[in-house]
Amino acid sequence: MTTRAAARPQMLVEEFEELAHAAPETVWLEFINGRLEVKPPSDGNRGTIVMWLLEQCMRQRPDLVLYPYRGGLKAEANRDARVRPDGSLAPDGHFVGHGEWSDPEGVLMTVEVTSNDPYTDHLDRVEKLRAYAATGIPVYLLVDRDQRTVTVHAEPERERYCLIVTRSFGARVEIPAPVGIVLKTEKLKDYAD
Repeated sequence: MTTRAAARPQMLVEEFEELAHAAPETVWLEFINGRLEVKPPSDGNRGTIVMWLLEQCMRQRPDLVLYPYRGGLKAEANRDARVRPDGSLAPDGHFVGHGEWSDPEGVLMTVEVTSNDPYTDHLDRVEKLRAYAATGIPVYLLVDRDQRTVTVHAEPERERYCLIVTRSFGARVEIPAPVGIVLKTEKLKDYAD
């Protein structure tokens, strides 16, 4: 598992961006805590969960769009991280004109779905959680297929979220403002594996 990076990053952010830009489209690179990470491709269940969530957001908040696998966000307090969320919820048209790496201003929620890989699951549960909180993204939603839970992280403060609510698949999950939707998660039981 990854531990917090030393004071010296593996490379400069600009070097990472060049490397990520040159990588094949099937390879998604991230740069978290000064370390190069590889995001695994989405399997069928993970992609289906993201699309299910996209539909839920569209029904309840048609003014917002859950952008699945959309490029990447500049993250952490100093914006030196580069992350690729499974989904980024923002106003309709928010990313128009943005390049590969977007400033997170205006993103209301990021979503990660665990991938049955202990190393990348650690990134979703720990490293990205810290990065999203430090960035000030209001809500981080983690769909944990291993635990069969949905965790809502809200009220970011430095590298943590002050409000954390975990519910089992099948439960009603309230996502607070500024998102303001309710998920009925029974369907997630079908997509857990």
